[in-house]
Amino acid sequence: QHTTYLKACDPLVYSGNYEDYYNDSFEDFGVCKYERHSALFLPVLYSLCFVIGLIGNGLVFWVILARVKLRNMTDVCLLNLAIADLLLLCALPFLAHYSRADWVFGEAMCKIILGTYYIGFYSGIFFVTLMSIDRYLAIVHAVYALKARTRTYGLIASAVVWILGVLASFPELHFIAVQSQFNSILCLVHYNTEDNFLRVFGLLKMNALGLLIPLIIIVFCNSVIISRQLYSKLMKRKTIHLVLSVVVVFFCCWVPYNVASFFKALEFIEVYTACHSSKAIRLSLQITEALAYSHTCWNPVLYVFVEKRFRKHLLQLTNNTLSIKHPFFNTISPVLHSQTSKTDHLN
Repeated sequence: QHTTYLKACDPLVYSGNYEDYYNDSFEDFGVCKYERHSALFLPVLYSLCFVIGLIGNGLVFWVILARVKLRNMTDVCLLNLAIADLLLLCALPFLAHYSRADWVFGEAMCKIILGTYYIGFYSGIFFVTLMSIDRYLAIVHAVYALKARTRTYGLIASAVVWILGVLASFPELHFIAVQSQFNSILCLVHYNTEDNFLRVFGLLKMNALGLLIPLIIIVFCNSVIISRQLYSKLMKRKTIHLVLSVVVVFFCCWVPYNVASFFKALEFIEVYTACHSSKAIRLSLQITEALAYSHTCWNPVLYVFVEKRFRKHLLQLTNNTLSIKHPFFNTISPVLHSQTSKTDHLN
């Protein structure tokens, strides 16, 4: 019998909770023994991403709601990007535990955690793409953008992105379940079929919606921005560096993961049948998955903390909070504000 299982903390990877995995597509190998490398490094990497991403996106959430007040499309998109990242990050502590043990949180939490994983995964990428479109409109079509980049249009665009994020999460959302396999309790996407069509479709769908289409849009928008800045009399070197950073970080975080998932799709259609190939693909997916999650840590830096007004609001909020709890900070707040203003002026 041909059996294939998917790991819950990554819908593309076999479960590391058992050592003897039988797959008759491995031709002469029969039993393929998987070493549990993920139990050694995934909990640490997931925990680091969770802590750093939670702090960064939490600060973004705090600043926007407390100070910025959603004045335009950019503010609305930044808030929703932070929410999407937080959704994905909230799944990481559960997945960190699951990467080294059985699923112990029950059926309901399995559906909730993997559901937030998928929706946060796709919505986060879509909001990053929307941010590039927003910046493109602001710089390349500045006059038109005055009417298009309003708070109302930002709310509408964000609602559309969330709907697309949910739709992109199907059919996986429908098949999330807890299963008992190989003396282990697994939280996974269980398709109830021996046919690998849905598995291959899910991987190729992720390649298209999670990388190819967003990357084309991001590269196009930022390429036009750079060309405009280069030929502008008021060329801003900082803007060029920023848009290049957006493209490079997105490429480095998501391309390795999608390449590994493409090889996984090839394994499902039996292009690769050897046990050592399956092991290599499985390990590469686990490593590149953790790299992809780090994008949630970069987003606050790339889209918020490089902006002068957001740094100013963050400093003011921090000073106000510290001044209330510790009056000593009332004496040093003007000094901190003066130093920040000088730094912003130099930049």
